[in-house]
Amino acid sequence: MTKTRMRLLIVLVGIVVALMVGTTFAVNYGSYRWRSDTEELRARLEAGRLPIKPATYDARELESLPAPVQRYFRIALKDGQPIIASIKVAHAGQFSMGETEAKWVPFTSDQAVITRRPGFDWDARIRMAPGLDAFVHDAYVAGEGILHATLLGLVTVANMRGTPEAAQGELMRFFAEAVWYPTALLPSQGVRWEAVDNSSAKATMKDGDTTLTMLFRFNEEGLIGSVRAEARSRAVNGATVPTPWEGRLWGYELRDGMRIPLEAEVAWQLADGALPYWRGRITEIKYEFAR
Repeated sequence: MTKTRMRLLIVLVGIVVALMVGTTFAVNYGSYRWRSDTEELRARLEAGRLPIKPATYDARELESLPAPVQRYFRIALKDGQPIIASIKVAHAGQFSMGETEAKWVPFTSDQAVITRRPGFDWDARIRMAPGLDAFVHDAYVAGEGILHATLLGLVTVANMRGTPEAAQGELMRFFAEAVWYPTALLPSQGVRWEAVDNSSAKATMKDGDTTLTMLFRFNEEGLIGSVRAEARSRAVNGATVPTPWEGRLWGYELRDGMRIPLEAEVAWQLADGALPYWRGRITEIKYEFAR
């Protein structure tokens, strides 16, 4: 090998090493920034906690509820069940990036939830391409709806927060996901139930300036099979369009004495059919109970 070729090889190797070091630094810095943002967001979430009363479930509070709702609570909970104060839950599954058609990519996430005042932070890693992850916070904190997405924790690609529509949409998510923390659906925790028929009922909750009503349908076993909202803001070509939205739930198992679903799918309900965009399963769940 000539000296000229040797020098060229050394230069090329130096460039490759510099690019690798620069990329590694950027990835590590992005992860550091994202962890800092997560810690700040979850500190705000914890600061919004309110006392929970009563601290245990009393089956007598079911007496005036619609029949399918009574049946659900008698199956899902046992009398004297401690009321859930907070939850840590991990998921794995697929997320669709398409606005009008399915474009599935894998995701993993961990989520922190408090039940009073209602709030959560979903911290996800969505695989956009090999070596390229989107970091996403989907959250409801102190009455504020938040959707913040970045590439590798560095480049912001979405940052929606602080609007009534964002607050309503994120509170809808909290309400639908209450099947994972079912004591939050009790009348003693502020939820009002209204009869529809023998297999469904409407439930209403209020937080701050946001009040919403959703339709809960019960399956043949008497457990919640789906939760529906008639209008949730959906992003379409840079605009938001109120669209029917529904979550389906299955795979019920006992966790800490409560029967909860471990699998779910969420979809927009369009005129020509359902457009699913989230499919996942719980990989771990831990509860903290009121005292």
